[in-house]
Amino acid sequence: MKNQPIALKVLNVVTAILFLAALGMVFLYAPLEATMNYVQKIFYFHIANAWVGMLGFIAAAVAGVVYLVKHDLKWDIVELAAVEISLVFFFIAIVTGSIWARPSWGTYWTWEPRLTTAAILELVYLAYLLLRQGIDDPDRRARFSAVYTLIGAISVPITFVSIRLFRTIHPVVIGTNSSATQGGFDMTSKMLVTMFFALFTFSILFITLFWHRIRLGQLAHQLDQLKLEE
Repeated sequence: MKNQPIALKVLNVVTAILFLAALGMVFLYAPLEATMNYVQKIFYFHIANAWVGMLGFIAAAVAGVVYLVKHDLKWDIVELAAVEISLVFFFIAIVTGSIWARPSWGTYWTWEPRLTTAAILELVYLAYLLLRQGIDDPDRRARFSAVYTLIGAISVPITFVSIRLFRTIHPVVIGTNSSATQGGFDMTSKMLVTMFFALFTFSILFITLFWHRIRLGQLAHQLDQLKLEE
């Protein structure tokens, strides 16, 4: 396996700087929310993790489509990398959402539409990892995974629009007055800037981790090829 390319090394540094800047904006630049005070600051991490998680699941579906067209196993590596990283980000989104929900709703969890669909989405892709392990043939495993990610991707838009289609206590951050729901709040201009900077930072963080995970997957594939040649 070759050493990290210069672009990746630069991206590592840029990601670290952006992450530190995002932390500074969350805790020093964004004002305190009048009702929730410091508890509200978890919102920036919650929405950023949710955004990146959904973005990665869509990226996995795109990689699945490319694999079905080209039948090149490198796209299976890309697809798996996207799913694994997104599962972690989306799980963090669920956890941070639960922490935020406790002072806002009086409970860590309630089976309202957004939380229910988010839990199903996480389980769908956990099942993806478990089912992959049961298939030994690489080509068959890749075909199954590609089709699965295409079907699984349907749950992403369902999760996103659930708070717009169904009656819910989950605030709609973008597109309506978020203070209209329990635990919601109006964002000032500084809060908006911080939110979008957090979204940008976590997107870059995702790209960095994605690149590293793809390189790791390529190394694992090379080791498998060497074992077959022995």
